[in-house]
Amino acid sequence: MRISESLKRLIILCLSFLGVVLSTGLYAYTWINQYHQRYVYNVKLYFWGHILMVFVYFVLLLFFNTTYGGMKIGFLKPMDVFFSQAFSLVCVNILTYMQLSLMEVKLVWTKGLIWMTVAQIIVAGIWTIICNFVYRKAFPPRDLLLVYGERSIEDISRKFASRPDKYKIVKYVDIANGIEAVQKEILESNMAVVLWDIPTMDRNTLFKFCYSRSIRVYMMPKITDVLIKGSDQLHLFDTPILLSREFSLKIEQRIAKRTIDIVCSLILLIISAPIQLITAIVIKAYDGGPVLYKQIRCTTGGREFEILKFRSMRQDAEKDGIARLASKNDSRITPIGKFIRAVRIDELPQLFNILKGDMSFIGPRPERPQIIAQYMEEMPEFALRMKVKAGLAGYAQVYGKYNTTPYDKLKLDLSYIENYTLWLDIKLMLLTLKILFKPESTEGVDSTQTTAMK
Repeated sequence: MRISESLKRLIILCLSFLGVVLSTGLYAYTWINQYHQRYVYNVKLYFWGHILMVFVYFVLLLFFNTTYGGMKIGFLKPMDVFFSQAFSLVCVNILTYMQLSLMEVKLVWTKGLIWMTVAQIIVAGIWTIICNFVYRKAFPPRDLLLVYGERSIEDISRKFASRPDKYKIVKYVDIANGIEAVQKEILESNMAVVLWDIPTMDRNTLFKFCYSRSIRVYMMPKITDVLIKGSDQLHLFDTPILLSREFSLKIEQRIAKRTIDIVCSLILLIISAPIQLITAIVIKAYDGGPVLYKQIRCTTGGREFEILKFRSMRQDAEKDGIARLASKNDSRITPIGKFIRAVRIDELPQLFNILKGDMSFIGPRPERPQIIAQYMEEMPEFALRMKVKAGLAGYAQVYGKYNTTPYDKLKLDLSYIENYTLWLDIKLMLLTLKILFKPESTEGVDSTQTTAMK
């Protein structure tokens, strides 16, 4: 790694770390000068006790910031970084309030924590602006050379263009010009290289060419690359071997996953019962139609089941019998439906599907058989995502959006399947809480959007 890159990472780490320290400092002031002196009587702490309280808060805030992306200054958009930090502060302060209440054995005064949270969020916003300014001054956008093939470059160009503070595609080269011509262009341009959707043999040649010359490469993986990434590495004497197993989750992983599904679904059903009751009454009162919307979806191995959702569309939304994904500004969605979709209330009845065993909390979103058939006509690998149970939320929902192309969603889902751990499930459950407050993740597909193929 070059010195400039090491320095860059060190600066980002220090800026992120200092932001957590500032928020922790506000907590330390609030704890020592308000709660410990006036509102928490049952526990009297001295110097090391205060240090422990502050240290626990610091560790929790560092954990949530790392999980939600609040430390990724320069890698995420400034608003995403700020939102992640604000959400982390709210989560940690809720846990802190519970901690203080347990220490006092009663609900403690909330005003101090509320004002502290407001102050912390303001500081986080100012700090994000300062950090982004420093980052942009120190590290201008990276010039990129994009190597492309037959597939349209409109989609990938638009995605890079959405981050003008970080990337700048200044040149395009068609692989049809020949490997030697592309290699010559790479050397002359002295820029980082983006290998878009080009033939595998050409991609491998160019990747090794760039790697041997310490040229930065951004490469979009194909389905096979995602599958290989999840392989186990073995050695047969002195020969390295990659093992791709015929099963996705081990038996102990399936037992742990199912246990979490049962426990969490029961808890959430109890907590959400009043919300579900009010939602059912409002939907029924609006047009007198059915409260629940039942639809055939597919789960493990293509097995069909009936998914439950609160009805958010008109009763005649699919009167012609043709399955359609929801689109932007879809006229079929009722006013009540827009609200419950925005806050994800329409998904709550799926807790019964999870309890029954048709779904899991985390996994690829279940699709309708008709839509799966449409995708598989051009993308047979789409069936691979059904190696595990369908989920209420998943990797593609956390790292993509509702209108992410089916091919990209497939790669995200396969990344989850091939790299599964219990911690990954827990992490995705935590990240799902964050995306509940990001409305763009529920956008419908564009009416002109087509399946992006490999």
